[in-house]
Order: sequence, then structure tokens, then C-alpha cells
Amino acid sequence: MSTSATPAPSVEPWLRGTHTEVPAVGRAVLHALDLALDDLSKWTAGLTDAEVHSQPLGLTSVAFHLRHIARSTDRILTYAEGGRLTAEQLAALKAEQAGEETLAELLAEVEASFSNAAERVRVLATANFDTARSVGRTQLPTSIGGALIHVADHTQRHVGQVVTTAKVLKALRR
Repeated sequence: MSTSATPAPSVEPWLRGTHTEVPAVGRAVLHALDLALDDLSKWTAGLTDAEVHSQPLGLTSVAFHLRHIARSTDRILTYAEGGRLTAEQLAALKAEQAGEETLAELLAEVEASFSNAAERVRVLATANFDTARSVGRTQLPTSIGGALIHVADHTQRHVGQVVTTAKVLKALRR
């Protein structure tokens, strides 16, 4: 998803000089998605497919969070674009709780979602961020800017849950 040179992986995405063609708010969202991919790859490395679907100590599974990250990004951007959820998006929402995908398949879904999101964010990044939008069946008020920021915020929140759960899973192996 990144554009331009790739410095050492230890440098956070916002310091890599990438996405410079995108206005600042959109760039920040893209950097958050890049950081999410970095963290998801790092912290899920070595987990088995069974571990990814397990719920250690009652925590929500890594698999759920990965599905949710990918699919909620699409939904939030649909609202940012002024759309309503399609039947396919609603079915994907209902299917987030269960599934038997491998870790590789789940990470591929996140990567595909973020690739699609990057193009959408680039378009939205040039819009008036105060343009009114609404969310959900009850049409709660937000704006294009609010939805864009929520993509980054919401993604990072669930990445944190993946990291925590992955650490617990690895600690339980000992």
C-alpha cells in the first residue's frame, strides 16, 4: 500500500515519507492502515490457525478482529461516501462472528480491504471534511472527516485487541 522508498521497518509509517501525494488527513488515515498491517503481521506471526480461532481467557478471537477490521473499514467508508450498506455488506457483518478461515486467508482479507480503502481514502481526502454524512439504520450524524478519522481510530482499536490476544496466546504456550 505504501508508495516511495521503504526505510527500515522500525520506522513508523507516518515517518516513512509515503503517501505524500495525499492531503494530510487522508495521509494520516493511510498511515494508520499501513501501521495496522505492520502490527498485524508482526504480532500474528507464528500463531496457528487453531489459536487464531480460540478465545483464550474469554478474549474475543483474533479471527473475529481480523474479519471485523477488514469489513468495518469497508462499511465506514461507504458511509463516508454518502452510501448505505448493501445486502452483501450486511451479510458480511452478520458473518463476522464465525468462520474457519486460515490466518493467511484472514490477513489477505485485511490486505485486500486496505488496498480498496486506500483508493477510496485518496478520493475522500480531497472532499470538504465538514460535509454531513449519516451512519447506520438510524442515520446517526457524522461528517466525511469524522468517518475518515473513525476508519483510523477503529482500526487501531481492534489491532490493539489482536496484539493483546496474540500475546496471551503465545504466553499460554509456555
